[in-house]
Amino acid sequence: MAIKPSSAVNVTKLGYVEFETPDLDRLTEYYTNVLDFVPVEKTAEEVFLTPSFDHHSVVLRASKEHKARTVVGYEIEEDLADAERRIRDAGYEVERRSGIAPSTPDVLVIAEPLTGTQLHLYDQQARSEVAPGDSVLRPTKLGHIAAFTPDLVPTQSFYQDLLGFKWSDTIGDFFVFLRCNSDHHAANFMASKKFDGMHHIAYEMRDLTHLQTMLDHMAARNVRLEWGPGRHGAGHNVFTYHKDPDGNTIELFTQLDTIADESKGYFEPRPWHNEFPQFPKTWEADVIAANSWGPINPALLEH
Repeated sequence: MAIKPSSAVNVTKLGYVEFETPDLDRLTEYYTNVLDFVPVEKTAEEVFLTPSFDHHSVVLRASKEHKARTVVGYEIEEDLADAERRIRDAGYEVERRSGIAPSTPDVLVIAEPLTGTQLHLYDQQARSEVAPGDSVLRPTKLGHIAAFTPDLVPTQSFYQDLLGFKWSDTIGDFFVFLRCNSDHHAANFMASKKFDGMHHIAYEMRDLTHLQTMLDHMAARNVRLEWGPGRHGAGHNVFTYHKDPDGNTIELFTQLDTIADESKGYFEPRPWHNEFPQFPKTWEADVIAANSWGPINPALLEH
């Protein structure tokens, strides 16, 4: 359905993601001992973890099976009552709930079209006591989440028209990158009739030295890379990919493109851009778009 841009909800930040896991202790150990996240709250059924000042960026929930991206939380910069009204006016079901998480008093709950993934919209999280400088390992933040969708067009329309995301890039006709702030993307979607669920989740590292330190730390714990280091064409970030104990694909990245001035519409100058200035565009589905350093990992591009 077409929604006027002026009625879009103003999402400004990717806040958190939830994973269901059959082995809560094992996945908690990975996040705390490998990625160095801090557990903020823990019960027998769920664990809330953070790498930064937000109360949590990751929720781990005990379940009989593993399932990734069961919930995604987005911060919005507006009154929840106004956002709820505009979502209803656009024809979507939305529920306002209290007590859904220990850090967000009120949350708007809406289902992502086609996938059914539960989205939480909130105006602010409580703060953790994690200081940015107390770890040489810990990622700086939850950067983005990629997921499969059976149809790219309505998914992209939902995020842009209803939630106010902006288009950053597309690879071929099957992989779109969407931003909700200056970062190149907070959400990206791959069209697929074969796969569903999460494609990968990405955590940001400060710089190449920070990334290298983390990779050495992971190697010492027998965590091996699936792909990278490399540099993506779309977004131009340096990336690495590995698997967590449940088999979820985890990206660690740095140097992601940003847009500082939306009125100008180009990404901030980088020495590795192929075009000057670099604007959002549709990329050919080739090695440059996936990894300008080569090679391509077929498993991560299969759809």
